[in-house]
Amino acid sequence: MPNFEYSAKDKSGQTISGESEATNENEVVQLLHMKGLVVVSIKATKKKSSSKKRIGKVKLDDLVVFSRQLATLIDSGIPLVGALGILIDQVENPSLKEVVLCVRRDVESGLSFCESLAKHPKVFSSFFISMVRAGETSGMLDDVLERVASYLEKTAALTRKVKSSLVYPAIVIVMAIAITSVLLLKVVPTFKGIFDMLGGNLPFPTLVLITISDILKRMLVFVIFGFFVLGALFKKYINTERGRYNFDKTMLKVPVLGMLFRKVAVAKFSRTLSTLVKSGVSILDALSIVAKTSGNKVVEEAVNNSLRAVREGEPIAKPLARSKVFPPMVTAMVGVGEQTGKLETMLTKIADFYDDQVDAAVAGLTSMIEPLVIAFLGVIIGGIVIALFLPILQITQLMNP
Repeated sequence: MPNFEYSAKDKSGQTISGESEATNENEVVQLLHMKGLVVVSIKATKKKSSSKKRIGKVKLDDLVVFSRQLATLIDSGIPLVGALGILIDQVENPSLKEVVLCVRRDVESGLSFCESLAKHPKVFSSFFISMVRAGETSGMLDDVLERVASYLEKTAALTRKVKSSLVYPAIVIVMAIAITSVLLLKVVPTFKGIFDMLGGNLPFPTLVLITISDILKRMLVFVIFGFFVLGALFKKYINTERGRYNFDKTMLKVPVLGMLFRKVAVAKFSRTLSTLVKSGVSILDALSIVAKTSGNKVVEEAVNNSLRAVREGEPIAKPLARSKVFPPMVTAMVGVGEQTGKLETMLTKIADFYDDQVDAAVAGLTSMIEPLVIAFLGVIIGGIVIALFLPILQITQLMNP
């Protein structure tokens, strides 16, 4: 569809410039007249290719600030276009600034706010867009944006907790691999040269260690290449529908970590569904959005099954219970919420409870990992050191009968 730049005057005589997509100039004129504007000039321009300028990553924290500031401006009585114009100067993230600029231009050209946001799916999720649509329909856009900001804040906090619980063991494992590699590639060959000079039969643990060191030294390039190939194949596998489902299913069954991931999934499900229902989104649309934004294929399948069951007239709690993904307490509270007409209240209580559970699980995981990591390092590095010094101990014993 062609793109047109226009200049027009509003009722107060102020000049307004913008861009609009339309089939021809007459359509642009009609659109501007419907908005009460007097056309000054219109000219066709080349449509800007979205592929030329890629939008970078926009963090949740940036969206939180954007939502809260926009809610405050709208609540103060500033029109949406004016509020977006003010925010263009306030937004610090360059990618988000570019998106807000595009959204403001689209709103000026006659699109609704949610339609303008929907043009940027990599920045605004289906949850965000549906919430805005509900806010526009109900005339409570400022309240809805505040809820979106609060939801995104809690989601970002939950994500940070999970990441923090995984950073410590990841760092230690990397350090253990690095130290072990240095010992096998640098230290063991030095000791091998000393043992060859001394002669004699080496203890079995030392022979095994030297053999591993020799193989690793000769095959180092192939080992590194193999890791890259396996990593690429694994990434390709989990990018498939079935592969992602199997990976997510396995992660939920991993000892200790699986329980943490399950609690995070339940907290996110409850918080998202509660926020959507409270904002006036229909239960069917809300379940569809929750499934898409769950971040876990097992949870997504369970919610989609529940969605189909609800369409057929079943209450939400029954299919959720059949899935075996959600704990009995959760499904029972959802059932009570449905019966009493306070579903969003119950879901909020579930989300708050599981947020606390995640805090406790992260603290417990951190305290449990520390001694396990120390034991792991002790066994691996200590085993290498003992294997290296066994021949020296034998020689010492022979020299002192």
